[in-house]
Amino acid sequence: QVQLVESGGGLVQPGGSLRLSCAASGRTDSSNGMGWFRQAPGKEREFVAAISWLAGSTWYKDSVKGRFTISRDNAKITVYLQMNSLKPEDTAVYYCAVHATGSDWYYGDGYVYWGQGTQVTVSS
Repeated sequence: QVQLVESGGGLVQPGGSLRLSCAASGRTDSSNGMGWFRQAPGKEREFVAAISWLAGSTWYKDSVKGRFTISRDNAKITVYLQMNSLKPEDTAVYYCAVHATGSDWYYGDGYVYWGQGTQVTVSS
């Protein structure tokens, strides 16, 4: 089992920044990376970003490229999502998840453990 603890969400004005953190514990040895997804009210969950543990390779949703940066601290088994230039359409519950080796990075089915989610609200 893997436990994920997310933090860093909150209310921010458009154009502002937030940094989300996701700390993993437990049996993480079978994973090769982690990802962030989000779900807005009335919408389906969507991929935001992902990173591999070993090489640090990254993947992003097109609409967040250049604004969001995913990073990791392997020693702490923690992944971060730095979000800049936030827009109202970024408002959602953000979830981190553990990627299963060999699975697609962009789809939720490729992830085996999920955090509880943290609310991000972008509003003036």
